[in-house]
Amino acid sequence: MAAGNHTAVVEFILQGFSEDPQVQVLLSALFLLLYLMALAGNGLIFTAISLSPGLHTPMYFFLANLATLDIVCTSTVLPKLLESLVVKVATISYGGCLTQLFFLTWSLGAELLLLTAMAVDRYVAICQPLRYSALMSWPLCTLLATAVWTVSVFNTSMHTGLMARLNFCGPNHIGHFLCEMPSLFLLSCSPTALNSIMMVVADVYFGVVNFVLTLASYGCIVASVLRIRSAAGKRRAFSTCSSHLLVVTLYYSTVIYTYILPGSGASTEKGKVVAVLYTVVSPALNPLIYTLRNKDVKAALRKVTPFSR
Repeated sequence: MAAGNHTAVVEFILQGFSEDPQVQVLLSALFLLLYLMALAGNGLIFTAISLSPGLHTPMYFFLANLATLDIVCTSTVLPKLLESLVVKVATISYGGCLTQLFFLTWSLGAELLLLTAMAVDRYVAICQPLRYSALMSWPLCTLLATAVWTVSVFNTSMHTGLMARLNFCGPNHIGHFLCEMPSLFLLSCSPTALNSIMMVVADVYFGVVNFVLTLASYGCIVASVLRIRSAAGKRRAFSTCSSHLLVVTLYYSTVIYTYILPGSGASTEKGKVVAVLYTVVSPALNPLIYTLRNKDVKAALRKVTPFSR
């Protein structure tokens, strides 16, 4: 039975974390909690920023976009992951696998671009404070956000289209809890050279280039902050970008491990844990990271959640 004209496989089997029922119950509770945290935290941040005129600035505009991406990312992965922990054998249809691949690649690529835009915003705010309003105008911010979403959609459409051209006529057991390109390449009956080349090109652009731009931005920020004479001034300057730097460090460390180190022999189980970090843990923690030390966001959250203090 064929799914379309290009494959004999109608569904794939996803590999879970453990077959121990007690471990599965524990993981189910943990992932459900993290999912609810991600939805609630990012949803509240988006709502607070949208409803608070005082937060209608470039920094919070980009943060609202990040919250949206985190919801898309975790919602692409968590429902199927929770299902795999409840049922004995977790399966995903061929079309469902390509759909998950599309939205996962989209959200991951867009987040890398968005983190770079946020780093540039912090660079202008700290290194060019007198020109900040002129340089980070609303037309430019809107253009940057539109570019982030558009470029990432073009990228994932290309990869998903190339994946749809492959034949899957043999094993259908994916050695992961989600559909990702490297795992699917191993199951293809067709040559994957073009897919691999385009994936490397995308990794260089979305990963390496944006990582270098982010590092350059923060290098300039650190150099500018060190020239500030007063300790209080340094603390204020660092406080405006410390949360973003923490998010960048967490996100890039996991993505680099996933897409660069597997070739050096990293285990499948470790790869699963790292994937959980950037698809589950990071979306749940980002709202906490951005609100714990941000008085403006906490004040806005109190307005949309009257029961909070």
